Amino acid sequence: MRIYIDQASGHVGEEVEIAGWLYNKRSSGKLRFLILRDGTGLMQATVSQADVSEEDWAVADELTQESSLIATGTITEDARAPGGYELHVKSLQLVGRSEDYPITPKEHGTEFLLDRRHLWVRSQKQHAILRVRAEVISAIRDYFDSRGYVLFDAPMFTPNAVEGTTTLFETEYFGARAYLTQSGQLYQEAGCMSLGKVYCFGPTFRAEKSKTRRHLTEFWMVEPEVAFMDLDGVMELAEDFTQEVVARVLDRRGEELKTLERNIAALERVKKPFPRITYDEAARILKEKGTDFTYGSDFGGADETVLAEQFDRPVMIHRWPAGIKAFYMKRDPDDPTRSLGVDMLAPEGYGEIIGGGQREDSLEELEKRIEEHNLPRKFFEWYLDLRRYGTVPHSGFGLGLERTVAWICGIRHIRETIPFPRMMYRLEP
Repeated sequence: MRIYIDQASGHVGEEVEIAGWLYNKRSSGKLRFLILRDGTGLMQATVSQADVSEEDWAVADELTQESSLIATGTITEDARAPGGYELHVKSLQLVGRSEDYPITPKEHGTEFLLDRRHLWVRSQKQHAILRVRAEVISAIRDYFDSRGYVLFDAPMFTPNAVEGTTTLFETEYFGARAYLTQSGQLYQEAGCMSLGKVYCFGPTFRAEKSKTRRHLTEFWMVEPEVAFMDLDGVMELAEDFTQEVVARVLDRRGEELKTLERNIAALERVKKPFPRITYDEAARILKEKGTDFTYGSDFGGADETVLAEQFDRPVMIHRWPAGIKAFYMKRDPDDPTRSLGVDMLAPEGYGEIIGGGQREDSLEELEKRIEEHNLPRKFFEWYLDLRRYGTVPHSGFGLGLERTVAWICGIRHIRETIPFPRMMYRLEP
């Protein structure tokens, strides 16, 4: 019977097969200690020369790092072994030999590892990060699915910009111009007018000429949108959602966080309510801290870090200057120079993980904004229809998956949070 390593506890004393790869090996006289990995965990397989054939002993002796094999033997408990269980081997089958595996226990440069990302993902740390990523994705879907949100997929090709025209990837589309999507938000607005509360979750693209540790050109984003929701409502949704996702990872991925040496005390403080400050309050903090921030501008990475350092959990900054927010953001009726937008900054210097707010629901005001931003109106007629036919207040946000995973894992650069990162100078492998 073939089992996975993470099923070992249920098969103590039984003879089983483990199929996997050689992670490490050491020798002691007539014993060979093979550390196997199969994607679900690590297990020590002990090979005694007295218990196996000459052929199998030769296989054990000659196995190289990342060679694939099938080991048959009996499972025993052993607290000293990786995972707490050990396989006493009776036979070995070499499946695929690995020669001169390029990633060794010595220190390698980042570019070397990124060039071999297809192999780097086999390492223990990368396993842990990618399992946390998978858990975050599962938690995101469960959160919205369990609350009656409908998955409303947005197209990857669009005829127009959502977040400004300077970060668009352009492509030829049967004689016309099209762009890779920056966001599914506009389409989610159509979805919430139909289904009440919806979300999309998929890759988005930004042609930002940025080489910071917080940017990828291709990243995943979840975007909920809710009819009859105002700014306060979307802030409540964002903090409840963030708290639940973090709690889910703490509950289910403790071993992975331990592998990453993550300080979970910082994550355990992610509890509602989150602090909420206005843009003006944030600007005053930056002035008091002696930064060179210019009032009226967006926050840079250094500004976000200073602001986040003032709190022990995510902080939400709302009511931004209207001039630096997107055309679709609703103005504050009490102060039209402010938009009803909100950004959530993660603690510990990880920057913005959520951006959202209340959308403009007035046809006349939205027409003005489209004209002010010099946007081609013909591509937005369908969007204006949402205001012509039964407009309502509505709000939503976008959460960047990779930044969120980087924060939860406590790793410095988001390039390790996606299987194959795409950056300004990185298109391979």
